[in-house]
Order: sequence, then structure tokens, then C-alpha cells
Amino acid sequence: MTDAIRDVSDVSRDDIVLPYAVEPLSTRGRLVRLGGTIDAILKRHAYPDPVSRVLGEATALAVLLGASLKLEGQFQLQTKTNGPVNMLLVDFDAPSNLRALARFDEEALAARLAAGDSANLLGDGYLAFTIDPGGEMSRYQGVVALEGQSLEEAAHAYFDRSEQIPTLVRLAVGQSVTPAGTEWRAGGLLVQFLPDSPERRRHVDMHPGDAPEGTSVEATPEDDEWVEAKTRAATTEDHELIDPALSSERLLYRLFNERGVRVFEPTDLYDACRCSAERIDAMLQNFSAEERTAMIGDDGKIGVTCEFCSTKRIFDPADYPSE
Repeated sequence: MTDAIRDVSDVSRDDIVLPYAVEPLSTRGRLVRLGGTIDAILKRHAYPDPVSRVLGEATALAVLLGASLKLEGQFQLQTKTNGPVNMLLVDFDAPSNLRALARFDEEALAARLAAGDSANLLGDGYLAFTIDPGGEMSRYQGVVALEGQSLEEAAHAYFDRSEQIPTLVRLAVGQSVTPAGTEWRAGGLLVQFLPDSPERRRHVDMHPGDAPEGTSVEATPEDDEWVEAKTRAATTEDHELIDPALSSERLLYRLFNERGVRVFEPTDLYDACRCSAERIDAMLQNFSAEERTAMIGDDGKIGVTCEFCSTKRIFDPADYPSE
């Protein structure tokens, strides 16, 4: 986060994550707005609309959480569940690059939608956050159970049980009409209570999840400043998070202007895959000759298509050792 304070703007920008602070309420957070980036990701795969919506939510959530990384590092959000949408995978390479995919059971999805139930496509399983800060720092993974709740609710459970940071998350996905047709849009708001004085933090000696079975861990009543901050943030409506005519600064001003909100320099976001010919070549080198032979297509070549960006690359089996 830079030290520059940006003025409230009426000019809307897409594909950014915008840090902000409401210092009188000891609150900091981030606002993400995705336009062309999420539209390219979702349209590339031509998912059914309900699948696109839940993957759009997962992508916005990954940015909200992964943007806490500085100039390097990788953040991954992954779900594995027994619902029609059985896997979501979002990679965020700090500070700007995104890629995402979903896997789903077409028959199970069709049956669920035919029954008029599109609210819970994930089902039961888990949501995992993996943080790789880069360098010599250790990787960290947080896991929260998915038991039919939304990604918003799962994020709240994660922060409550694992991080113990009072947090509110809002996510929205939808389509807007443009001269060229329709465009997918996604948005997200993260609000966190981060008081400066340690005595105002929650006083517990252990995380609730670490307590022995049968042990009660009592939480301190919510701070009045946090109650006000989350009450204001909770008024955010879905259409405000994805409205191309409403700037991020203006939205934050609507929520917190009576308390004074500072916004900082945004970071641009891009649809960018990690795959490359060099990476795939190194992968093929690690396969046995027998395994590579099984990959050869009717044209006598090895074709590899990236599951994220759908780029297909062709390799000549003669370029690899036969033994």
C-alpha cells in the first residue's frame, strides 16, 4: 500500500484492486472490480451461467485475499466438493496476474437446475487457501469446511476460526449489456477490523479450532467501531459491486464518507496464465518414453492444451530421448 491519498473519483476503472482505510473505525480493506479480465476467463471456457457465476465469485475472493501479498508470491484458492460444481481453482500471482477454472458434472448440474435449485452448486467438501510468499518463506495453507454455505459465508468462517480477525466479505457476479453484447463482471469488498492497540484485540489464549474437545473459548464482545464498520459495509448491494458506471472510490465514499475514507493507489489485474512452452517441455522431459508415446496423436505429434487458458502447443516426439 502506498502512502498516497487518492481523491474520490467519478471515473470507473475495471480490473483493479483498491486498498482503503477508515481510520476512525480502525478498519482497512480492499475493493476489487473485474470487467474484461473475468469476462475473458469465463467466456474462454463457455461454462453454463451458474458455473460462471460461482467461479466469478471465487476469482473475486482470491483477489481480495491474495492482494495482501506484496511484490511477489502466489495465492491459490481451491474447492473440492461433492456438488455439481466439484472443483474451483483460482491462481493469483502477485501483484496482478489471474487464471481460473472450474470442473463440473454436466448431468448433475442439469438435474439440479431442472429442480429449480441453483443456490448450492458446490455441495459439501472443503475450501483451501494456499499462500506461497516466495523466497525462503514457508508456504501456508488454511482450510475451511464447505457444508452447503456460500463462498462468502465460508470466508467468514475461515477468518473467525483460523485468523480471528473480524472480517466481512461481500461478493457479486453478473452480466452487463455492452455495444458488443454482454460482458461478465465481478466485484468484491473486504472489510477488516485492525485496531492499533493490542488491548482492543480479542483476548484469547488459543484459536477456537485448537481448543481440546469440550473446551469452551469465550470471545470478547464486538467493539463498537467494528459493529459500525461492518454495518455500513453490509449495506453494499450486488449491483453496486459490478456497476460499470459506479467508480470504486465513489462506492467507498457512499459507505464511509461520514467517517472519512482514505483510498490508495490501485493495482491493475490481468488475465495471465503461467503456462509456457518451456514449462511444458520440462514436464515432458520427466515422462518416460512409454508415457510420451501414449501421448502421440494421429498427426504424429504431442499436443498439450492448457486447462486454464486453452492454449494448445505442439511438440515433436523426436525431440525427446527414446529410452
